[in-house]
Amino acid sequence: MDCVDSEGRCDVRAASRTGPTSAKIVVAGGFGAGKTTFVGSVSEIVPLTTEAVMTDASIGIDDTGHTPSKTTTTVAMDYGRVTLDDDLVLYLFGTPGQQRFWFMWDDLVRGAIGAVVLVDTRRLADSFAPVDFFEDRGLPFVLGLNCFDGVLHHGVSDVRAAIGIGPDVPVVPCDARDRESVKQALITLVEHAMRRWASAGGAEPVRQTVGG
Repeated sequence: MDCVDSEGRCDVRAASRTGPTSAKIVVAGGFGAGKTTFVGSVSEIVPLTTEAVMTDASIGIDDTGHTPSKTTTTVAMDYGRVTLDDDLVLYLFGTPGQQRFWFMWDDLVRGAIGAVVLVDTRRLADSFAPVDFFEDRGLPFVLGLNCFDGVLHHGVSDVRAAIGIGPDVPVVPCDARDRESVKQALITLVEHAMRRWASAGGAEPVRQTVGG
């Protein structure tokens, strides 16, 4: 793609003159936060998942207290695709949630324009490490407050204060099971990432990725 520079970034305005632009988005969060559901509910293709059946070996390691019906877990990544506009296609990469698989995260986020960090508001502490990960790497992210059973257990301002993020980071209540709700979270992330790169004086942060 002609608009891609040496660092892989692409100016949206130039891209619109040369054809569709693709961008990579990471969907992260703690164990059981809803990442696989999030990717699957919005993907236009049959999502690629790496779900494995949970066994007795995970007892005492994976906390299923708030997700008693959960019988599988992601051990590598989830992958899906969604078209947000005629000239913008997003490729979604869901991370594994368990800490023992976090060594994969650096590879999964390479080339991404930003991330949605899914939060189970019943377990806010599970979000601290993912937030620190993206803050340390300077990658734009939004918090998606996943409303399990349609209930938001803590308000947006309370979550923002508890996790300790600044006012510039969008916090979006969402339902990982609902396609339109997920799309809105993704739109919020893309807009946030574009503002971040614009304020830094760089090209607008849409990158050509696999399939672009």
